Amino acid sequence: MHLLHRGPRRATHTGVARRTAGLVAVLTTATLLAACGPAIDSGGDEPDESTAAGDPDVLQAPTEESPSGEITIWDRSGDLYEVFDAAIAAFNEKYPDITVNHEAVDIDAKLQNTLITGTDVPDGVFLDDAKVAGFADYLWDLGSVLEPYVGDIAQQKVDVNSLDGGIYGVPFDLDPGLLYYNATALEAAGVDATAIESYDDLLEAARQYKAAVPDAGPIHLEQSAFLGQLQLEMYASQLGTSLADENGELRIASPEYEQILTFLDTVQREGLGTRAEYLSQSDVGALESGKQVFYPWAIWFNFAPQQQLTETQGDWRAMPLPAWSEGGARSGAMGGSSFVLPRDGENSELAWLFYEFLMFDEAGYTAVYGPNDVYPDGLNTSIPAYEPAADPARPLFGPLDALGGQDLWTVAVEAGQEIPGGTPTPAWWAGAVDYLGNNVQRMLDGAMTPQEVMEQSAADIQANLVDRQ
Repeated sequence: MHLLHRGPRRATHTGVARRTAGLVAVLTTATLLAACGPAIDSGGDEPDESTAAGDPDVLQAPTEESPSGEITIWDRSGDLYEVFDAAIAAFNEKYPDITVNHEAVDIDAKLQNTLITGTDVPDGVFLDDAKVAGFADYLWDLGSVLEPYVGDIAQQKVDVNSLDGGIYGVPFDLDPGLLYYNATALEAAGVDATAIESYDDLLEAARQYKAAVPDAGPIHLEQSAFLGQLQLEMYASQLGTSLADENGELRIASPEYEQILTFLDTVQREGLGTRAEYLSQSDVGALESGKQVFYPWAIWFNFAPQQQLTETQGDWRAMPLPAWSEGGARSGAMGGSSFVLPRDGENSELAWLFYEFLMFDEAGYTAVYGPNDVYPDGLNTSIPAYEPAADPARPLFGPLDALGGQDLWTVAVEAGQEIPGGTPTPAWWAGAVDYLGNNVQRMLDGAMTPQEVMEQSAADIQANLVDRQ
């Protein structure tokens, strides 16, 4: 998954709801495991002395010329399972003596008890970045095996997998935030979307569109408290911040969050937004009717024009997010997944070879992201976290007809390069929705100010979540 991954083969609103519920379960489980995981004292982009050979918690790569054995790999059922399954044949061309037992598993339901009991532990697991902190006590520190690659991995992905100087996940995808817009509707209203460079520009473009289409609410305002908080973190990522720093200290009451919340409050107060839950019936209706024409979201929003927006399919385009200030980052991260290797797995070092091939070998990442039976034009709902694979000049997926033939690869890769570094997702993130997520919705109801959202949310999260860990 990416967090809330949307593949073009998953088109129904029921599927969207199921995946949303899955992400809630992911983050809730991470909260329950907080006591099991190590303290989040520091992050890092480079392995430290703990990666020295001989450290029992640090995985070492196999040294045999022709390694052999069996590995058990867990993935969720669905499109990505099929993509990874198809890539096994390419892996076996390089490692013919390693047998991959690839299992479709309800990871959220099984992994916690499996790791705690130590029974039938898999060698490798596909895991949401948000869950790494909660499970790290059971995982191999991958700093040593990742050392040859870490300098070429998107910094944000290294940071979210780093705890106490170790790196606990092999980064998979990068999910840059983009501004999707209905180019046809905007052009008809005389609004030049390509001139948008800042959030002030976005507000002005929305005002112009509303003047031409009076019943429009041009900018998407997320109505789900959970997804609204996730989108809020995308905006915060652009500004190089997040709910907590690498030491777990809250930083909600800050100029950065005030800027974001003031923007959202302005959209609501001026009637420039359509408030709806992501791809709900009311959301799709507003998108199809041309009332909602700007959608700041992760790259995986392209699922909508590919599958759900049948009336406006081909009208949509994507561009980098607007900047919060002149020269500021034009993207932020919204979701992501990695691969982890449990320490109780029987052949963890062989599982490392599997993930090394998929993510860092050209034959492997081409098999994953390039055209295949699952995605005939290539996997286009994220981009690789490994920068040599995310080469603007060498696209792994093709132009999208649903975006009018736009070269989304180049747009997304260039946006991904602007994402600032990050921090591990705190284990209490899901619990924060009861405070921050809900308070943002109260602000959009007109019941709270941005300052009240920051102050009240920070106080409640500190007292009810952070102090009780």
